[in-house]
Amino acid sequence: MPFRALLDLLFPPLCHACKAFIPQAGDLLICADCLDKISFLVSPLCTTCGTPFATQGGLDHTCGACLTSPPFHTCRSATILGGPVQELIHRFKYSYRVHLSHPLGILTATTLAPFFEEAAPDLIIPVPLHRKRLRQRGFNQSQLLGNELSKRWRVPLEIGNLQRIRWTEPQITLDAQSRMDNVHDAFAVMNGKRLAGKRVLLVDDVLTTGSTIRACAEALREGGVAAVSAVTVARGVQQ
Repeated sequence: MPFRALLDLLFPPLCHACKAFIPQAGDLLICADCLDKISFLVSPLCTTCGTPFATQGGLDHTCGACLTSPPFHTCRSATILGGPVQELIHRFKYSYRVHLSHPLGILTATTLAPFFEEAAPDLIIPVPLHRKRLRQRGFNQSQLLGNELSKRWRVPLEIGNLQRIRWTEPQITLDAQSRMDNVHDAFAVMNGKRLAGKRVLLVDDVLTTGSTIRACAEALREGGVAAVSAVTVARGVQQ
């Protein structure tokens, strides 16, 4: 019996989302049915923040909010939050299934490869957790995702330089304005010399209002970076 077949017999490759058996599974380990249920972000969308426009067809252009106060250089999300992706992220963050950073990282790296090439970052920086939250959860999901992207895109991962310097309440229960107030001045760069003139790519799991990534970008700009781009696995979109 071939070694690959023996492994499949002993450890059958199952879809991370629905647990269905996947013959000849690749690294992603998400079945075709679940992939069909994932809503990937496509044009038209804002060329700056990546927000999708509620229209069929049309050209990408800058949204009104980014015309008045661009929060960062560019931002993109691989998918719209929902379906299998939402389930995987929820299990990843709250059920401690840290191995799910692997398929989520592959999904993001593959989908956003053209955006990565255009952004051309020198460093990848994960959105940091406050040390109290890190002790509670035991891991930083953004750092695990950043590690996956760093390996696939071959860009160094910078950990510990951008820090969350004060406690913030969970964003999930707050409205847009409260989210902005909650993370205002919550981040700071520890060693600006390491970042001076660099192009930085922020990584997070989900973008909803963009307040957290915006606050991180402001801290990085104050720390002397040349440009800040950002990627997330998913984006929460109001229907």
